[in-house]
Amino acid sequence: ETAAAKVRRVLPERLRHRLDAVLDSLTFTSAPAGAAESTASAAPEAAVLLPVADAVRHHRPLAIRYTGGSGERTLYPYGLVAHAGRWYVTGRDLSVGADRTFRLDRVHRARVLPGTFEPPPGPGPAERVLTALATAPYRHEVAVRVRGTAEEIRARLPGSVAVVAEETGGDGASGSGGPDAGPWCRVEIRAERLDWLPGLLASLDRPFVVERPDELRGLVADLAGRLMDAARGTPPPHD
Repeated sequence: ETAAAKVRRVLPERLRHRLDAVLDSLTFTSAPAGAAESTASAAPEAAVLLPVADAVRHHRPLAIRYTGGSGERTLYPYGLVAHAGRWYVTGRDLSVGADRTFRLDRVHRARVLPGTFEPPPGPGPAERVLTALATAPYRHEVAVRVRGTAEEIRARLPGSVAVVAEETGGDGASGSGGPDAGPWCRVEIRAERLDWLPGLLASLDRPFVVERPDELRGLVADLAGRLMDAARGTPPPHD
């Protein structure tokens, strides 16, 4: 905000309004202070960013050309989102009749169209982007049950990594009480590779049950074996 105020003071009024359009339409998926440099370095071209921000701010349709696509797509843009060093626009893609999320660095042309639309109720733009990233098609579809509340698990597994849903009607896989009793959540993760997931699940420090795929169970067992070997081993002699 401090940097924006300094820039705004030296801009002509016409350009000041365009800067305001970007700031008013932009949402961060996390506190921007931690990602300010990476977000700035990945900022899209002004010829794309400014019309997208204007369309978001005034609820106007947007025509875009997307890398790898054919022809122009018409979008009702709900929001402009900065996440993990990239910028996204999320909205209703009228070409396919469904909500879509697009990376702005892959948009090579954008223009505002006449007319207006009413954004739908429901999740905000940042939540829509995180959900789209977490449910994108990948090689592996992982399902794991983890003991804990949804809030506790989401603190370790951000929305861009996993979809977390708290289960109802029982307090665990065995239904028994005890110090570990509590709710269970179903966690779904899409991943190209599985080798990083055993360490991630172990870092939760909570009971969990792998539902699928079977390959992940084997990788978890391998990690457990290596950890046991390391715990029983003798440290190497000092030189």
